[in-house]
Amino acid sequence: MPIATERTEPVEQGHSTAQREQAQRRAQEAGLAAARLTAEGVRTVALTWVDVAGLTRVKVVPTTRLAQVAAHGVGMSPVFDVYLVDDSVTSSPYIGGPDGDLRLIPDLDRLTVLAAQPGWAWAPVDRFEQSGQPYDACQRQFARRMTERAAERGIELRMGFETEWIVDPPLAGPAYGMARVVERSAYVGDVVAALEAQGIEVLQIHPEYTPGQFEVSVAPADPVGAADLAVLVRETIRAVSLQHGLTPWFGPVVDPEGVGNGGHVHFSLWQDGRNLCRGGDGPCGMTPTSEAFLAGILDALPALLAIGAPTPASYLRLAPSRWAGAFQCWGPENREAALRFVPGPPGAEGAANAEVKSFDPAANPYLVTGSLIAAGLAGLDAGLRLPEPVSGDPVNADGARRLPASLPEALSRFTESAELREALGDRLFEAIVSVRQAETKLFDGHSPQEIAEATRGRY
Repeated sequence: MPIATERTEPVEQGHSTAQREQAQRRAQEAGLAAARLTAEGVRTVALTWVDVAGLTRVKVVPTTRLAQVAAHGVGMSPVFDVYLVDDSVTSSPYIGGPDGDLRLIPDLDRLTVLAAQPGWAWAPVDRFEQSGQPYDACQRQFARRMTERAAERGIELRMGFETEWIVDPPLAGPAYGMARVVERSAYVGDVVAALEAQGIEVLQIHPEYTPGQFEVSVAPADPVGAADLAVLVRETIRAVSLQHGLTPWFGPVVDPEGVGNGGHVHFSLWQDGRNLCRGGDGPCGMTPTSEAFLAGILDALPALLAIGAPTPASYLRLAPSRWAGAFQCWGPENREAALRFVPGPPGAEGAANAEVKSFDPAANPYLVTGSLIAAGLAGLDAGLRLPEPVSGDPVNADGARRLPASLPEALSRFTESAELREALGDRLFEAIVSVRQAETKLFDGHSPQEIAEATRGRY
C-alpha cells in the first residue's frame, strides 16, 4: 500500500542519528501494518493513553497515516495530566496551562483490530517530548520502568485485572445466578466472542453481586501488557454493550447503597520459570522473596489507595463487609482482606498468586501496576515479613486496621511515601497529588448519590 508522504515534522529537528533511525524503523513496520489493516477494511486507528484521573483519552488517525504517526507521533498537550473526572482542569507545580506539546507514539506490538467496532483498530501509546526523549510523567513508561527494575532483580511479574461493570437496564437475575446469564446470553456471548477475536484469552465471565453486574477475567500478562489489556477489555465491553442497546457503568459505585465495581489486581512473581508464590517455607508456602514483596504491598496499601482508589466515589465502595478489602490485612482465600492470597489447587503451582481487592475501575492501570511493583520491591529491600493472616471478616478481628476511609486520608499517606515519590518521579507524583486534591474539592459537600451519579459513567 502506498504510504502518504508529508513534509518533515518539526519533531525531527535536533534528533540524534539513532532517534532518526528508530523513527524510520517504526515507519517501515507501521507501513506494513497499515497495508494489512487496509486489506482488512480498517480505516481508522484509535491511539489511547490513560490520564491521572483514570479516564482513557484518545487521538484517532486514518490508517493511511499510521506510518507517519509511528515515526513522528501525534501531538497532545501535557495539560491532560491534570484533567479531572468532569474534564475540568487543575494545575500542579510541574504541569498545567495551555503551553507545550507531547508526541504520542503507538506501540505497534499491541496494534489490535477491534472486533466490536468494524473498520477500527487500536493501539496504546507512549508519550515523548518534542526532543524525542521519554516524557517523565508518562504513566505507561512508568509501568515499564518498574517492570525493568524488577527484572534487574531477576523477578518477572505476571499480572491481570478483573473487570467489573454494571449493565443498565439491569434484569431480575440473582447474584451469581444462571438466570442472569440466560437473560443476557446473547450479550455475554458477544462479549466473549469479541475479546477472543482480538486474541484475548478469557478465563471466566460471570454475574456478580449487584443487579446487572458482571465480571470478566483474562489471562495474565507482563505488567504493561496487563494494563493495556485492562483498557482494551473495557472498551470492548463498552462497544458490545452499545451494540446491544445497553449502557455499561464502570464507575466505583452506581448505587451508593449497593456493592460497587472492583478493579481487583492479581499478580505472581516468577524467577527462572518458577512461581515464587509457591515452593518455599514461608506463609502458605511462599518463598522469602514472594513474602517480602507481598509484605511491601501490604505495608504501603494506605498510600497506594491514592493510586488504586483515586476518587471520592471509591470510598463509597470501600466499605467493610462488602468484599471490597477495607482492612489492611491479608489472608489465604479471604475475600474480605485487602490482600488475598490464592494458593491455587493442588498440583497447580503456577496458579498461586496474590490479589489486591481494594482497588477499583477509576484507577489508571499503568499507575497501578507500576506502583505495586515499586511497593513490593521496597518490601524486598527492607526484608519485610507478613503479619499473621486474618481469617473471617476483619471487622471482627482484634487489632485489624481500617484502611483510609476517604481520599484525603489516603492522599495524606501517599504524600508521606518517599518510595512512591522516588519511583514515580516528582512530575508525575505531584500531578497525582494535585488531581486528587482537586477532585476532593470538586465533590466536597455532595451527597453520596450525587457523587455516584457524577462518576459512574465517566470511566
